[in-house]
Amino acid sequence: MLLLIALAHAHMYLSGHQAGFRGYALDGSPLDRLVAGVQILLVDGRALPMFAALFGYGLVQLASRQAAAGRSRAQIRRVLRARSLWLLVFGFCHATLLFFGDILGAYGLVGLVLAGFVWRRDRALLWAAGVGLVLHVVVLAVFGMFTVSAEKGDTPAAIADPIEAAVTRLIGWSALTPTFFTVSVVSAFLFGIWAARRRLLDEPGSHRALLSRVAAIGLGIAIVGGFPLTLVDTRLWVPSATVSVAAYAVHSLTGIAGGLGYAALIGLLADRIQRRTPGRVVSALVACGQWSLTCYLLQSVVFVAVFAPYAGGLSTRVGDAAASGIAVLTWLATVILAARLAPRGRRGPAENLLRRLTYGPAR
Repeated sequence: MLLLIALAHAHMYLSGHQAGFRGYALDGSPLDRLVAGVQILLVDGRALPMFAALFGYGLVQLASRQAAAGRSRAQIRRVLRARSLWLLVFGFCHATLLFFGDILGAYGLVGLVLAGFVWRRDRALLWAAGVGLVLHVVVLAVFGMFTVSAEKGDTPAAIADPIEAAVTRLIGWSALTPTFFTVSVVSAFLFGIWAARRRLLDEPGSHRALLSRVAAIGLGIAIVGGFPLTLVDTRLWVPSATVSVAAYAVHSLTGIAGGLGYAALIGLLADRIQRRTPGRVVSALVACGQWSLTCYLLQSVVFVAVFAPYAGGLSTRVGDAAASGIAVLTWLATVILAARLAPRGRRGPAENLLRRLTYGPAR
């Protein structure tokens, strides 16, 4: 999950080029365009809903643990909303200091508004997910038309003054979080709740057939639905603005299926791996998962240090392929860091802070 997030975000720190719908340079080298095409097809718009589904899944697990400890539904709801509120605060700080495309705020906002769906019936979950899909299409159409018609200005990544860049990031995040990002994750979040009730990822061996279908169908839909935009954003096809916006909307909408497909695929892999004695690689990935919030934030720290004009200054010197290479190295570094520290019983700094803010210092 964190590798896909790193790949989806690194190129967003680049500047100095006219970009397509997904933020990749339209005038990149053949290698840059190849990397952009692969990521548009398999990563962009797929990692975000996967993260959202796992967030919804995790809320159900948290609620179950609280219920097992004897807490009432009202008490559990307060815990879920407190955690979501602090995630929103984390997102505000992350966007202000590091990255306008922060997604923590969207998850926090969804958790605040929809925490009660942890106890709603399946029918209500599916209806709400359907409404979320309709809203998603509307928002995609609006943002797609804006992307086509808007004048190309500097992104926060191009601003040399750190204070001005922070203000610009915050303005962008404030506009995107309650609209584009939130609507993009609602359906996947609700599907995650549905899956958690059936313990699909807790007990993947008992649900292998269902997970296999979700993985195959979900990823198949995402690849077919992402192919038109891949052609558009790599300039292999230059259709009309209306067709381009439609390709963008289909890409993002089918990305929800792709995110669920990736989550199911990871469940199947986990089921196979857990039958063996875990090696160093698996143990390191487990540690990184336990430090997921810290590792996610560390990615942005590295990207700012490397790409920002007021830091490493590589935003105008490298292309999409190099940015993706840096993303992979950054992810590897966070895996190694977590692997060295997590086995000693340490929570990640961000995880520890979120826990203390949610429960208080006594928990």
